[in-house]
Amino acid sequence: MWILRLNMSDRTYRLEEVPEAYKNLGGRGMTSTIVHDEVPPLCHALGPNNKLVFAPGIVTGTAAPTSARISVGAKSPLTGGIKESNAGSPWPQYLAWMQIKALVVEGQPKEKGKYWTAYLTWDAGAGKPKVEFFPADRYKGQDLYEVYPKVFKRFGKSVAIAGFGVAAEYGYANSGIVFNDLAKRPSRYSGRGGLGAVMASKGLKFIVLDSQGAPKVSIIDKTVFDQGAKKLADALLTHDVTKPKGGLNTYGTAVLINILNEAGGLPTRNFSTGRFEGAAKIAGEAIFEGNKKRLGKELYNHACSPGCIIQCSNTWYKPDGSEHTSCVEYESDWALGADCGIDNLDDIAEMVRLCNAYGLDTIETGTTLAVAMDAGVIPFGDSKKAIRLVKEMGKGTPLGRILGGGTEFTGKAYGLSHVPTVKGQSMPAYEPRAVKGIGITYATTTMGADHTAGYTIAPEIMSVGGKVDPLSPEGKAALSRAFQATTAFIDSSGHCLFIAFAILDIPSGYEGMVQECNGVLGTHWEPDDVVKIGSEILRKERAFNEAAGIGKERDRVPEFMKFEPLPPHNQVFDVPDSVLDSVYGEL
Repeated sequence: MWILRLNMSDRTYRLEEVPEAYKNLGGRGMTSTIVHDEVPPLCHALGPNNKLVFAPGIVTGTAAPTSARISVGAKSPLTGGIKESNAGSPWPQYLAWMQIKALVVEGQPKEKGKYWTAYLTWDAGAGKPKVEFFPADRYKGQDLYEVYPKVFKRFGKSVAIAGFGVAAEYGYANSGIVFNDLAKRPSRYSGRGGLGAVMASKGLKFIVLDSQGAPKVSIIDKTVFDQGAKKLADALLTHDVTKPKGGLNTYGTAVLINILNEAGGLPTRNFSTGRFEGAAKIAGEAIFEGNKKRLGKELYNHACSPGCIIQCSNTWYKPDGSEHTSCVEYESDWALGADCGIDNLDDIAEMVRLCNAYGLDTIETGTTLAVAMDAGVIPFGDSKKAIRLVKEMGKGTPLGRILGGGTEFTGKAYGLSHVPTVKGQSMPAYEPRAVKGIGITYATTTMGADHTAGYTIAPEIMSVGGKVDPLSPEGKAALSRAFQATTAFIDSSGHCLFIAFAILDIPSGYEGMVQECNGVLGTHWEPDDVVKIGSEILRKERAFNEAAGIGKERDRVPEFMKFEPLPPHNQVFDVPDSVLDSVYGEL
């Protein structure tokens, strides 16, 4: 196994053997460790001393179900702290097959605005990967839906691509890194935290992988691995949320629109209320029925990456039956829909398509538009003008550059105090005043407001892994802490976070996840070790943030949430600061 380092200052590369201390790491554990160990916490996120780290999970590239995930890590230009953002795609599987534990992008070219493609292949004679660099300036300033087919044509249909769009070229703090999906669309994003701009600052437009001839992933104990993979697959195939034709496979992640709306926790019109009167028009059920009407058949969802058996990614079709975009995720649907007061699925889909084309994070884009609407730039609910604002971002106009700076930057530009961010990153689609546990996660996670860092929605709203009252703050610090640590392990394993629905309810599935890792690594971890391992990752991330000037005083929700009651429950966020401080105090 190798650590591959790409030096963009002189376009050279070197392969290093994986240090002993890193051998049991993968995914988020690997990215956060390298960032913690090698990146100066006070460096400029877009300067030469930041590093961009790609790491497949521990079991990525194996037959483990739903495990083709990549973690991308760096210092974030959006939060100023450590960032891990992950995605599902064929790309991480190829990286793992080429025996690469981590790919680290270092340095910065002297020529600003000049871009390169790194082309990775397997050198069978030498028994290791090799890298060639090719100019990529011809792809600048272009729609990614136009660019990716050109890159596939240049390097062959069997490759996988990671890259960025014009949003990153402009240096937006709201720019992601895009990977191709199974249909070769540029649609699978490590979207949050502005990591696309970090990649652009390195002058590395694309990383193209061709894994033909590579030896794939070594499994130390195949018997243990196979036992674990079967246990996890059985859990995923039987749980109501994750099974075929279950909630996610039928209605996609947008099944949560109606659920959160009913709970009074669907942030609407820039987090001013917890219910949206147009929710039913944009929910997962509406997507399913709309496609059925337009296509004349029931259409179940597809996998975003190889080996996914949950298959929650949808496609939205136009009235004439042609494809509009993939994928209208819950977060995208909410951010560009309910949070902006928009209930037109076709216009939401168009904004998703534009975000994919430009390389924008859909969550940050939607919440930024909502703040701009609150400031009076355009009216709430005006979807046509919202589309025009997204296009401004794609063009890099002065207004587009303000919006591209993200939700908090836009709020400051317009002098608003009602701005739903933590550590500079916008909140996702769950209202902290109506769901207190997720509010604690938003406040305390190392990543800025991030639902995936500790998804307490599972027990608070969906009664998965038990049932707790979402409106009560009691016991939520411990709940969030346990979820954050467990999530750090899942992100390191290479599994999609959605396996959590099944493993929280089916203990054998949880055991299976751990056994898979043991089979690959030759470790002897027990289920009780998951929280310990995850907590160690969180400690490293916390240490980086503290050295970057992000301490416990930043572990807070926006002030307005403490005194503005949220309809319909008329709740405020009433979790004391001392409780928020206790979350990491006990790690």
